[in-house]
Amino acid sequence: MSALAWTAVSSLAAWLWLLLAQGFFWRTDIRLPARRTPASWPSVALVVPARDEAAVLPLSLPSLLKQDYPGEARIFLVDDSSSDGTGELARALAGQHGGLPLTVTTPGEPPAGWTGKLWAVRHGIAEARSAQQPDYLLLTDADIAHEPDSLRELVAAAHGSGFDLVSQMARLRAASVWERLIVPAFVSFFAQLYPFRGIAVDGPRTAAAAGGCVLLRDEAAARARVPESIRHAVIDDVALARAVKSTGGRIWLGLADKVDSIRPYPRLGDLWRMVSRSAYAQLRHQPLLLLGTVAGLLLVYVVPPAGLVLALATGDGTAAWAAGLAWLVMTATYIPMLRYYRQPLRLAPLLPATAVLYLLMTVDSAVQHYRGRGAAWKGRTYARPDRTEPAPDQ
Repeated sequence: MSALAWTAVSSLAAWLWLLLAQGFFWRTDIRLPARRTPASWPSVALVVPARDEAAVLPLSLPSLLKQDYPGEARIFLVDDSSSDGTGELARALAGQHGGLPLTVTTPGEPPAGWTGKLWAVRHGIAEARSAQQPDYLLLTDADIAHEPDSLRELVAAAHGSGFDLVSQMARLRAASVWERLIVPAFVSFFAQLYPFRGIAVDGPRTAAAAGGCVLLRDEAAARARVPESIRHAVIDDVALARAVKSTGGRIWLGLADKVDSIRPYPRLGDLWRMVSRSAYAQLRHQPLLLLGTVAGLLLVYVVPPAGLVLALATGDGTAAWAAGLAWLVMTATYIPMLRYYRQPLRLAPLLPATAVLYLLMTVDSAVQHYRGRGAAWKGRTYARPDRTEPAPDQ
């Protein structure tokens, strides 16, 4: 066989392995596990870190205030040094809408060794424990909107299936042209890296969560020393899940039906910054991992369409059928995610183009890191964990 044919066959083999041996990552039917109504509903503290979120709070915060939860529940919104009046707006919204009790607090700037979000989460958890010593913590972002029964369903699922952590990946906005092209692929890539079915299996092999919606048993948080033990993590949701699972906790992650992200990413630049700020951190800032990732993306996503075109041009029949079949498998595995996001199926064959964009975003993430501008978000830039001054144990 020619070199082109060998490359195309290798790509096809990779896709057959992904299709059958990577936790059926392409399936989108992973929803909340079995729910059971508790005899007595546990208390819940809803912790919301918020930095400059005045634009989205009018849509997200009322959805929390209006939660139809039978037990005791309180909201702790942590204003992370906002400059747009986030805290004042939150108080005004609570006065306007009523509902669950709301406490707005400000922890000040994070000390060395802490990311801003985790410092805010730490402060919110401390406030919650001081006020009510909750049974569960709902960690949810300020740009996440919940249906009125979302909290009740989450608690019933955790109670009914015995999970210490139940997380739902919020349905991201996919309205603009760029969002439709990139967002479903982003979730598909995440599921490919962290297959949902493997996360619920006991043992440390696969652990992940979606930071926008995490229901965490307070006992499990204390046992895992969360968030102190992950205080420097830029990808805090995955680090949180690993900390809980490594200390004996049972975790679950799936797709959401009643939890939505309302943050818009209308332009390519918005999505680029969202991905590139943490892509190199996902690779632990390792150049060899970056090279391996680039090579893997090229083999898995670029070789099928490019190989098919080259094979047809050169008359290489073996390369043509292998590359074409690999592209067909890739397209088929992407269709369930497009359906979940209610997008036209004609976008499925374009997945290789989106993968190239992600490849460029990942490389840009590394470049920005070595320029000292990596992991930048809302005015803060975070260094590698081994270059930060460790925070004292709390």
